[in-house]
Amino acid sequence: MVMEFSVGRASQKSAAKSFDVLEPKGTKWHLYGYGAMIGNYMLMMFYTTVGGWMVSYAVKMIKGDFVALNTDGVSNKFSEMLANPAEQILFMVIVVLMSFFICSFGLQNGVERITKVMMTCLFLIILILIVRSVTLSGAFEGLKFYLIPDFKRVAENGLGEAIFAAMGQAFFTLSLGIGAIAIFGSYIDKEYTLAGEALNVGILDTLVAFLSGLIIFPACFAFGISPDQGPGLVFITLPNVFNQMPAGRIWGTLFFVFLSFAAISTVIAVFQNIIAFAEDLWGWSLKKAIGVNLILIIILSLPCVLGFNVWSGFEPFGAGTTIQDLEDFIVSNTLLPLGSLVYLLFCVSRYGWGWDNFIKEANTGKGLKFPTKKWVRVYVTYILPLIVLVIFIQGYWSKFVK
Repeated sequence: MVMEFSVGRASQKSAAKSFDVLEPKGTKWHLYGYGAMIGNYMLMMFYTTVGGWMVSYAVKMIKGDFVALNTDGVSNKFSEMLANPAEQILFMVIVVLMSFFICSFGLQNGVERITKVMMTCLFLIILILIVRSVTLSGAFEGLKFYLIPDFKRVAENGLGEAIFAAMGQAFFTLSLGIGAIAIFGSYIDKEYTLAGEALNVGILDTLVAFLSGLIIFPACFAFGISPDQGPGLVFITLPNVFNQMPAGRIWGTLFFVFLSFAAISTVIAVFQNIIAFAEDLWGWSLKKAIGVNLILIIILSLPCVLGFNVWSGFEPFGAGTTIQDLEDFIVSNTLLPLGSLVYLLFCVSRYGWGWDNFIKEANTGKGLKFPTKKWVRVYVTYILPLIVLVIFIQGYWSKFVK
């Protein structure tokens, strides 16, 4: 993340333009900028659908669709939504329209102004839901499952597999390697160091993920829901929690409204990079960049939606898999690690931006400084690239060989 911020802040341009500005003459680092933009588009091909699910559930909560339903009834609601292409397309389009509308006001006047309030409210609701979830009957077993390490299970699955899963999650949650976070880096004031800002982002991201687990896993055990259902946990477990709360319909509505804005803030970040790409490299106006990409992203998002119903017969990785799994694999297991490797090598290699330039930019301002000791340079230059490469290979090994 520090590396992506440094590229973005130095140029205040899209991912493709950043390499072009900072690379030594005669080199071709800027070509990966196109790969990064492909990653942005592919991420939106399925993330806009997930964002649509959240908006849909906010509407369902307002309507009271979950009132008096048991666990199976709540689960069926999620299945019914996936089977309904019209509903998914409607809310996916709403997410795309809302996000581009906010982008039309600019990053600071649009997204920053909105998300500050929404994220604060979401955080407060998370704290309230934690209290309710951990006080449910049977929640203690969920807390044990979540907080107490099971080293036997780790040994059975392999320590390397656990580390790989954690690293893969870090790549995805921070959108490392495809320039999606670079647009925010370009707006960081030089008064603060990049290392300090990167640490703050990492801590907050981890904190929110940890707190979310305190809601979901105790509730899973309280309602007899398997904790390995993936994204469905949010759309199955939480409505059950709200059904057990006084004024649960109100809390549920607020939660999914703010969760929708959290998802939309991610979409906005990626859209902003896509817009900057069109403006910088093709000279498009903001209006044209938004108009063309709005239509393009809606079309590109359709396969993911249809993969749960009309095209459910296409199972790219075997029974039970969907087009979303294929798109997610390409982004998470290919573009993110390989893109991070490119960024890393660009920043530390004398054939790229170079270590000295990177350190100068990263340590400009007040706050935590990026270490400059010799062993750190050796680690970042030679060992860390090997680790990222191993993560990339492990992703394919786990999917196609094991």
